[in-house]
Amino acid sequence: MTQPADDSALDQRAGVSELRLAAGDPEFVPLNDPRHEELPLDRNQAILQAAKQVGSILKKNEHPFALAGSVAVYAHGGTQNLQHDVDFCIRPDDAEAVAATLREAGLAVYTPPEDWLLKANCLGQQVDLIFELAHEPVTSELLARAQDLSVDSVLMPVLSPTDLLHGLLAAFSEHHCNFGAVLPIARTLREKIDWEALRRDCGDDPMPAAFFFILERLDIIPPADASAGPPAAPSTAPAATVKEERR
Repeated sequence: MTQPADDSALDQRAGVSELRLAAGDPEFVPLNDPRHEELPLDRNQAILQAAKQVGSILKKNEHPFALAGSVAVYAHGGTQNLQHDVDFCIRPDDAEAVAATLREAGLAVYTPPEDWLLKANCLGQQVDLIFELAHEPVTSELLARAQDLSVDSVLMPVLSPTDLLHGLLAAFSEHHCNFGAVLPIARTLREKIDWEALRRDCGDDPMPAAFFFILERLDIIPPADASAGPPAAPSTAPAATVKEERR
């Protein structure tokens, strides 16, 4: 976790000039607006509704983005056990334009102490607009690898399974190493993940290497050297026969 900085430094880092809370009612859809719907009682459904709302706004305004986090896992076939917020990846240079678009749509957008994302509120749910994953900026190449998937009937770009897990593994550290949260994701998406690429990019770091070891012991993925095949069996020919062959 990076150290908090002053507001001006954060705004310059994010490419956002003087972001403030949107004026007026903080609700995304005013109560007297015909588009207003009651907030679903189910928290998972509320998070999905917020993801659909923000994704639709970003699509309509042609902002490059990709859905990330637990909702992205759900879109790839994971269980509907969503976490406490909605995550979207955007490029650092697009942060100001994305913030302006969401504010125009009625969302409250603000800059948190962490200098690698913006936050918004939609239908009472927290939305994270991330422009840096595991200390690496979100790039056009990362967004280009996203897959267009249906998120509760709304089509939007979703981070690829390999990129999703890469971001989680690269974030492991001595202070943040929750294997239990990532293990179900790896198990669910294992057939869609490029494990060779993940080992190449993350396998030399101790925490991801330990996670790979756990996955191997649980038979979720094969050992790293499995592709090399079993070692050659030692010769069992009698010594005399070996000597004859050498002649």
